[in-house]
Amino acid sequence: MATDQQNDFDKKVYYETFDEAVERNRPRIAEVRKQLEDAGVKYVMSTWIDLHGIPKTKPVPMSDFEELCIGKGPQFAVHSISFVPELSPADSDQVMVPDLDAVYVCPWDNSMAVIFADLYWEDAPYNVCPRQALKRAMHEAQENGYVGYAGVEPEFIVMKYDEDGLPVKAFDDDPAHGLRPRRQAFGYDVEYTIDSMPYLKDLIDILEDMGWNLHDVVAEGAYSQFELDFHYTNLLEMSDRLTFLRIVLKEVAKEHGMFVTFMPKPTVGDWRSGAHINLSLQHRDQPGENVFKDDKGWSEASRHAVGGLMAHAEAITALTCPTVNSYNGLVPRVGGFEGGTVTWAPTNITYGFNNRSAQFRLPQSRYCIENRAADMTMNVYLAMAMTLTCALDGIKNQIDPGKPTDFDLYSMSEDQLKEAGIRRLPRTLFNAIEALREDDLAKHVMGPVMQNSYIEYKNDEWERYHQAVTDWEVKEYLRLF
Repeated sequence: MATDQQNDFDKKVYYETFDEAVERNRPRIAEVRKQLEDAGVKYVMSTWIDLHGIPKTKPVPMSDFEELCIGKGPQFAVHSISFVPELSPADSDQVMVPDLDAVYVCPWDNSMAVIFADLYWEDAPYNVCPRQALKRAMHEAQENGYVGYAGVEPEFIVMKYDEDGLPVKAFDDDPAHGLRPRRQAFGYDVEYTIDSMPYLKDLIDILEDMGWNLHDVVAEGAYSQFELDFHYTNLLEMSDRLTFLRIVLKEVAKEHGMFVTFMPKPTVGDWRSGAHINLSLQHRDQPGENVFKDDKGWSEASRHAVGGLMAHAEAITALTCPTVNSYNGLVPRVGGFEGGTVTWAPTNITYGFNNRSAQFRLPQSRYCIENRAADMTMNVYLAMAMTLTCALDGIKNQIDPGKPTDFDLYSMSEDQLKEAGIRRLPRTLFNAIEALREDDLAKHVMGPVMQNSYIEYKNDEWERYHQAVTDWEVKEYLRLF
């Protein structure tokens, strides 16, 4: 029952004090409570977002709904559980205020509802609240005359545990051991799609009932890998939807004795699971008019927006591809794919018209800028905030992205790419985090405290990764030297 905010989003204000947030809720409490009770809801999970984009909550009964909405519900010592080192055990707790425009009845159990919330600390927006960072970026965009919209293309792999307790692909009809002959590729295959429909039908019905305007479900390149395509909306609602979708996908899978992983690259031979971000802009005072389109096609503003995204691409990638494993997927070729060795993943910071080997694609079917270097492990709120701000920075400063690269980047040598002035995407999480550290616009978007917390945790993640001895290293070096 999340509201459609596309027509009146410019009228809403999302950068506010604790008291302002409470007063924004107060006139709507009775209305929303009745809607929830009519839907059968008995338990409310007011849900905040941690540094990694993972939702957290404490359930409350409907009898406490009004208290919850005016900021007198559960409090949290966020700094004790969410990798935020700046506060100590002696500091105040964080208080959440639910956003009554972000209410989702749980489709697998309508006695529960998730309401996305914002965190406040000592009456001010908490400076390590990713949802608040996105709201601030959206408010700044509106102040400059723009409203951002996005669609996301989430990909994921459905798995189960075998009789030995080992994780295996859920939709894979060959035995785990023994002969595994070459077979039809999973992508788009009718037989495998039919085999997957008991799970997919539940998802389709849920998303249709929620009014997300689902376009299609795709059997993707890796076995048991799927993509969902649904309609775009404003950046905040899309971020909430993607976060709620991750919950839905997992809960429905459990009902079928399976589980979902958003890990971008679970095995060497798999296609990467991505989550391409498709950004478009509208003028605040001209709703419905796409800034990226003019009477000749792609507008000059679209070029400058691409320029801004390219100028900050490494820092953006630290947010959209935030794990060590993310960078295993940002490679041009891998042996063992069904259908060739080319990954279709972006590896270079450039743009092209419908060029899927570039980081930024200008699609032939819609006027939006698609960032292909993003996956489902991202904190979508931070990713959207950074994407919007960088695009607007490009428009404001008329940043020239150069000529489009409308050719196969995978076939170019390192020398040819260098000669063309094309930068390589970060090859590791460490490279990306170092770029994020040096990016002043990222510091503005995240704020220095959240930027520091994020970098500190990701540096720790990188160091812990390098303390592990992998199977590859053992096979490569154990008897070689």
